[in-house]
Amino acid sequence: MERSIAARSPVSSLDILWRPFEALGSLARSSFQAISRHRRLRITLLAMLVALPLLTGGWMLLRKSSFTAVEHVKVSGLYGPQAQAIEAALNGAASHMSTLDVHPAALRAAVASFPIVRAVRAIPSFPHGLRIEVAEQPPVAALTISGQRTAVAADGVVLGPALLSSSLPALTDSQGAAAQPQPGQRVQGQSLLAELTVLGAAPRRLERFAARVFTSPGGEGLTVAMHNGLLVYFGDTVRPHAKWLSLARVLADSTSAGAVYIDVRVPERPAAGFSSASAPSASTTSAGQQATTPESTVAALAAGLTDDTNGEPAASSSSTSAPASGSTATTEAASTAPAEAESSTAAAGTATTSEPEASATATAPGG
Repeated sequence: MERSIAARSPVSSLDILWRPFEALGSLARSSFQAISRHRRLRITLLAMLVALPLLTGGWMLLRKSSFTAVEHVKVSGLYGPQAQAIEAALNGAASHMSTLDVHPAALRAAVASFPIVRAVRAIPSFPHGLRIEVAEQPPVAALTISGQRTAVAADGVVLGPALLSSSLPALTDSQGAAAQPQPGQRVQGQSLLAELTVLGAAPRRLERFAARVFTSPGGEGLTVAMHNGLLVYFGDTVRPHAKWLSLARVLADSTSAGAVYIDVRVPERPAAGFSSASAPSASTTSAGQQATTPESTVAALAAGLTDDTNGEPAASSSSTSAPASGSTATTEAASTAPAEAESSTAAAGTATTSEPEASATATAPGG
């Protein structure tokens, strides 16, 4: 009895393994029998088998045909001296595409030689239109490395000497790099990147007034020296947008006239520093009154910024009496800027300056 069971065991195992295949075969036979019994179903399946390759081939031909060729290209987001060259490169790359076959990689490759281009986005419009949106990283400083000057973006990307202009603030590589990075590469150095971060956060209407950025030897940290001699103490790179906005509000306040420096290290409590010769009078107690001082270092900056606050001072301040000779008076402004001012630059971003720059009355440390 035991021998008989052992002999039949392998056959039973094969039967178990074969059963799924028998089920599939039975299902296939049932399907073919159903198709053979229904004439309409057979015709439908045959039509699908014939139409599928035709449709696929037709789609491929349509993608490459003149019916969907790109003929109208609109490029947006370009500024500066390289705008025409970048637009020509994008138009040339787009002319080989269709609205059903857009290659973003080819567009990026076409502008790879322009480091100012940060990103490219293509939006087709059937049948012949293509809109290309370009995101740029504009130069924020003129950097001198190994005796050579080059434009550099806020994130440290070298843009090359072609984008240099007289309005760019001057920076120097204090670490003394052995060779100048090529366009498209990034500069190194924590202090240098910090200076670029501060400049990159400046509103467009204020950035052209910045002459240079340096680390103050007096302990104030990152300091921006304006063209007219005004010093702005930023301290570090924390909340740079809020600090620029705080600066704009102080400049729009008439009681800041005569200041030689403005401290925005704490954006909610900016402070304006005065020399003994230009300290505000003790009778000046509100932001709405005119300070009885001569032409100041901030006059040219404040002229356009006043319009941004509709003629109203953005921060109330109280002035102290003039100190003894040789000392410095400081005026603190209790700013109403919220903590969210980090991302808002509206108050300073639309300012315009029409008056000529006043003569410098202070010299940046280390200048």
